[in-house]
Amino acid sequence: MHLSPTRRSLIKGGLCAVAGGAMPGAAWAAEPPHSVVDVADFDELWRTLGERYCFFAEKRTDWKAVRALYRPQALAATSREAMVDIVARVLRELYGAHSYVHGTADGTVRSPYFDLWVEPERGDTALVTSVRDGSAAADAGVQAGDVTLRVDGAPVGGIAATLMPRCLMRPDPAGTAYALNIAVSGHRAQPRRLTLRASGGGERELALPPKPPVTLPDVESRLLPSGHGLIVIRSFADQKVIDAFDAALLQFKDTPGLIIDLRQNGGGDTAVARPIMGRFITARKPYARMRRRAGDHLSAAWTETVDPRGPFTYTAPVVVLTTRWSASMAEGFPMGMRGLGRATIIGTPMMRVGAAVFPLRLDLTGIELQYSAEPVYDVHDQPRWLLRPDIEVAPREDILAAGIAFLQRRS
Repeated sequence: MHLSPTRRSLIKGGLCAVAGGAMPGAAWAAEPPHSVVDVADFDELWRTLGERYCFFAEKRTDWKAVRALYRPQALAATSREAMVDIVARVLRELYGAHSYVHGTADGTVRSPYFDLWVEPERGDTALVTSVRDGSAAADAGVQAGDVTLRVDGAPVGGIAATLMPRCLMRPDPAGTAYALNIAVSGHRAQPRRLTLRASGGGERELALPPKPPVTLPDVESRLLPSGHGLIVIRSFADQKVIDAFDAALLQFKDTPGLIIDLRQNGGGDTAVARPIMGRFITARKPYARMRRRAGDHLSAAWTETVDPRGPFTYTAPVVVLTTRWSASMAEGFPMGMRGLGRATIIGTPMMRVGAAVFPLRLDLTGIELQYSAEPVYDVHDQPRWLLRPDIEVAPREDILAAGIAFLQRRS
């Protein structure tokens, strides 16, 4: 970062001039310049998260230790890229997929979860439990049940050790799992080499090239051979999703059951998801409860509601399909539909991002990030991050087939 003298708290020339006036002829060691810009933004980051981040009770992070470790690094930062890296490492101390820096550069480590979901395995390896559809890992044949041994030739456990939160008051298995998922994600826009052991034994090495995101419609639908309707929703981020869903639902008005597929939905906005829920009820109902920070604790909960909407109400049984890649509002939607008494959740556990996020733009460097701010609960006050399907399907089993079978039993 090229900063003007007014943005440095200490610069060599000024220090020596003051020193020379006090002690003529004295030899002074040159002190590295300190960045007022970076440390001011660090203080803003640390203070804001200390006041507003909502999951300190669930984490083992020593927030004062975070300041002690990273503030001197912010003082010594010499470029914007260095400061972005510091902010990213501060957020990793919270070891949650919903808190991260926006717009990190190519070559930096990816935030989890990218295309693999792994769990700690015996020793320093990682068990693959889910693979994102359409990803380079899926194209290469990585499957649930494979064990990740090495990434780019380095033991995955060793990579994870360098990415672990450093300011924990005591060890937390969730922090270890988070670091392993960063380790297997590789670096932005860079190829990866994965060394895997298949569930049946035997090692293989796979080369995973960078792959641009596959663009698919936010909403697709079709009538299944079983006679049930299927509506795939890949995002809740665009108001156009509401109209597309309404058009699909009209086709399935008289079907004996409906499947809403959120298996590859990364989330979005309640303003999009809530009107869709409204197509399944005839009166205003609660679908979630929320809280936010109030001093050193969380506030009392308030209730979020859904209003009925549309020219007709769909009343037949509804199934919502989920996987590990169902995230954020794609967790809130199935939770809400279940709370409304209008859906059965079938699939695997979801991404476990259990809060609404707030954005933060650091004033001087312009670094942008987001963090978990308002924890979400179901209508019975159970945390969204603990949400599990009503019917769990094993990782390599056919989730859609399980949904169809359930609806056929209900017919």
